[in-house]
Amino acid sequence: MKILVVCGAGASSTFVAQRVQRAAHDRGLPYSASAGTVRSYPIDLLATDIVLVGPHLGPELERIQQDAATRGVRVALLPEDVFTDLTGTRTLALVEEAMGARESADTV
Repeated sequence: MKILVVCGAGASSTFVAQRVQRAAHDRGLPYSASAGTVRSYPIDLLATDIVLVGPHLGPELERIQQDAATRGVRVALLPEDVFTDLTGTRTLALVEEAMGARESADTV
């Protein structure tokens, strides 16, 4: 699974992406995570399964969801305290929950 973490400039999303990828690796999951920005994400959607949107980008969420929906990509808004998730495990759980919701919808 390919995870894209989006923030304003790419700095904070880099930390989140590294942590969630490490958490996935520690569990033996074949996930990759990368960082992007609100300017680069439309291009990055081409190779993404889920977009994690930084909490400060709440006003951009609807636009990001619309863009992602055209490519069948899931979107989740990260919680305000995401940067305190130093192990990435809570963020990984959010990814799995969001992707599980899509899989459930796909089987209905």
